Amino acid sequence: MAAVQAAPAFLDLEKGVEKTIALIEEAAAAGAKLIAFPECWLPGYPFWAWLDAPAWGMQFVGRYFEASMTADGPEAQRIAAAAAANGVWVVLGYSERCAGSLYIAQLLIDDHGRIVHARRKLKATHVERTIFGEGDGSDIRVHATPLGRLGALCCWEHLNPLTKYAMYAQDEQIHVASWPSFSLYQGKAFALGPELNNAVSQVYAAEGQCFVVAPSAVVSQEIVDTVCDTDIKRDLLPLGGGYSVIYGPDGALLSERLAPTAEGLVYADIDLSAIAFAKAAADPAGHYSRPDVARLLFNPAPSARVERLDRGSTHRDHSAIFAQEAGAEMPAQAEGDAKLVL
Repeated sequence: MAAVQAAPAFLDLEKGVEKTIALIEEAAAAGAKLIAFPECWLPGYPFWAWLDAPAWGMQFVGRYFEASMTADGPEAQRIAAAAAANGVWVVLGYSERCAGSLYIAQLLIDDHGRIVHARRKLKATHVERTIFGEGDGSDIRVHATPLGRLGALCCWEHLNPLTKYAMYAQDEQIHVASWPSFSLYQGKAFALGPELNNAVSQVYAAEGQCFVVAPSAVVSQEIVDTVCDTDIKRDLLPLGGGYSVIYGPDGALLSERLAPTAEGLVYADIDLSAIAFAKAAADPAGHYSRPDVARLLFNPAPSARVERLDRGSTHRDHSAIFAQEAGAEMPAQAEGDAKLVL
């Protein structure tokens, strides 16, 4: 397994795709069967939302929208083709553009280049909600793969106990925890720092008795120069923030650590048989649960924005309305026809 620790090609989708493919090739050459990318790797995390008022951040809206990737567009297909060419699974963090909205998303691609799942973050965190929409229960899924049962969440989805439990209950074995850089507010807000958030990934591994691959991004000088126009903002967003790690099902650190400003990949070999030993001690979705005391109500169905109630009709039958107004006899309504509601 490989976790990316690198700076994105900020607000440049084309260069971002090229860098993504290069990292896929590097991971595959090193023998990795899965590579995981940070949250919003394409086209980079929108740090400006944390640095000033929404009105100031509007200057980035158009650029970010245009640089965001669709789940099934040509850029996604190029990355999928790279996954197939290198025989590696890819879990890609990206800003998904869908119609007029953006979503924090992850694309799961198999080693044959097939898109297994295009999931969205269930709830954008804090000021992220000024930019992104939210997912639904269909995004909380674990997939059977030749590597093991694979799932993914983004950032502070890992702080929601009910979301985590829904994942654990699907017998997750390999989990990708995609994070942005831990540079923001470094030394000023402990909740956003690497200590707590890496601990969250570690606890996820121990609670779910699964392997956790936790990539994080690096804040580059390019990002700072783009979103920081004052010394105060530069102080709030220093360089670095990369803390990519991989944990075992007992919470043990399996990978090396790179310097926070370094770019590269961290690797770990995994053995799924280790999960049985971890679950023998405590399986909160199995023998260590008490469903007679507490259970989770989980709706895995997608939430439709629009539901049609016309039973197949695609237009109003205005001729019937005009005939009725003129006093003409209405034609008999065939069984199964849509009723016209005025």
